[in-house]
Amino acid sequence: MATLGLSDLQFALAAIGLLILILVAVLNWRYSRTRRKAKEQSAYVFDDRVAREPSFVKGFADVDSGDRLEPSFGDVIPATSSTKEKFAIDPRIDCVITLRFNEAISGAEILAEMHAWSDLQSNPSVRWICEGLNDNQSATKGWEELRSGAFYSDLQLAIQLASRRGPIGVLEFSDFCSRVQALSNTLGSQIDMPSVNTMLENAKELDAVAAESDIQLSINILFDEPCPWRDFDALMRLRGFKLARNGRRYEFFSNDTLIFNSTDLDSGVPITQLTLLLEIPLVPQSQRAFERMLGEGVEIAQVAHGRLVDDNGINLSEAAVISIRQHLDVLYANLEKSGIAAGSSTAGRLFS
Repeated sequence: MATLGLSDLQFALAAIGLLILILVAVLNWRYSRTRRKAKEQSAYVFDDRVAREPSFVKGFADVDSGDRLEPSFGDVIPATSSTKEKFAIDPRIDCVITLRFNEAISGAEILAEMHAWSDLQSNPSVRWICEGLNDNQSATKGWEELRSGAFYSDLQLAIQLASRRGPIGVLEFSDFCSRVQALSNTLGSQIDMPSVNTMLENAKELDAVAAESDIQLSINILFDEPCPWRDFDALMRLRGFKLARNGRRYEFFSNDTLIFNSTDLDSGVPITQLTLLLEIPLVPQSQRAFERMLGEGVEIAQVAHGRLVDDNGINLSEAAVISIRQHLDVLYANLEKSGIAAGSSTAGRLFS
């Protein structure tokens, strides 16, 4: 201490600060490890629920040998058109900080002060939004994206608490809060900021809920004989699939909404297996995505002389499909209960 020129108090404070940093690092490491284990266990439980019986029962898909083009799975609900939802602040997944001005302030002034925040845009771990409350009484938009020519009485800045990358980090969150506090001081506004510790706990809880529902469901079609790419491509297009931009993956849309897609394929070799993938949280339950993916799998298997199998290559059974349906009902119900419905814009942000 004498060599460094530090007093007893300064040395004690430095030691305490170092211990706090070490404690935060250990807690984050332990939480990350626990989360990975929880995800692996969730995937194992889901796979284990699916019965693997060595027979494929045609009856569960209501498939006959006629010329019917579309499979039927009970009363299929037709897809309805939907408008694109506005990407806006959502308190269910965002930490929202509010700034209130005594007098309306121009969007140009706010944007000028926030110009230095451009570095946040390049950080994939930080997703933030800024909205202003238009002071114009005749304005119908209310909260809106900041515009230079408008005046605002209130400002909301929000940072997303969790995503597929995990909960927001302590450093990223603290940095964002510091920037907002500095902005408030510069603009001379009142600030309403929630507790940092509370928000960090909310981030961990949100991440845990997301981890339980972040399920990707797959259906495998194993062909008895390799299918030439030209024939395979013609079949997929006939079934309504579109080739993705990378030229290797096929996608199935309904009213411009992606329902499910295939894994990447190699156009240079005959196709021996096709795997269809469904991101459960990203598609509304009303789309009956699993039923439609299963139906397409059945039709493709029939035309290309293949069979539906599980990940172990065993024929998919009716019991397995029933088990999957039951599990999906639970997943959709849990998402609804948490306030993050499958296919909503909020779910799209959380599970991206």
